[in-house]
Amino acid sequence: MEIPVVRNVLEANDRVADELKALFAEKKILVLNLMSSPGAGKTSLLERTLTDLKGEFKMAVIEGDLQTVNDARRVAATGAQAVQVNTEGGCHLDSAQVKESLKSLDLKDLDILFVENVGNLVCPAEFEVGEDYKITLLSVTEGDDKPEKYPLMFHISTVMLLNKVDLLPYVDFDMEVAKKHASALNKDLIVLPVSCRTGEGLEPWYDWLRKARAAKK
Repeated sequence: MEIPVVRNVLEANDRVADELKALFAEKKILVLNLMSSPGAGKTSLLERTLTDLKGEFKMAVIEGDLQTVNDARRVAATGAQAVQVNTEGGCHLDSAQVKESLKSLDLKDLDILFVENVGNLVCPAEFEVGEDYKITLLSVTEGDDKPEKYPLMFHISTVMLLNKVDLLPYVDFDMEVAKKHASALNKDLIVLPVSCRTGEGLEPWYDWLRKARAAKK
């Protein structure tokens, strides 16, 4: 039967994810799993966050993508540690890939580890990677019905960053509709409108990061 095979894959992934959670807890590293559709702005968010907070935190990034090292180069240019994982067709990162990536990072005194997952609103939500929190980006250049269409990702996330709000006058996107759909799936979801291009709304995101990091110590 097919169903036990799927279950076994997820169980094997969760066992490694539990190992990673224990490791990150021991080292007091805050780990965030960034998820979104392609082009929503995960790498731009990381560039701004790594640059603006590099005086406060020691940060590193595991970059997941189908091909190329373009995103890892962008975040490494901020001075943060970065390692690229090319899935070569795989639609998500799993816990074994994250565990292997740690061999290329110096975890000593690390405060925050970001995992930039593969751009995809479905599979990344199904695989734990040892994170403390899942963060979803939704850009206003996408439909405001995305939470309804891809409910799991919004249901399990702690924060939804509503990115590219500087483009709202030019696109057909209703923020209140998007918030309503997302909140119906997850009443505790924190929604933060931001623009990684202009910097609008990033301070509340940074404040949330500071509180989450403080709670991990």
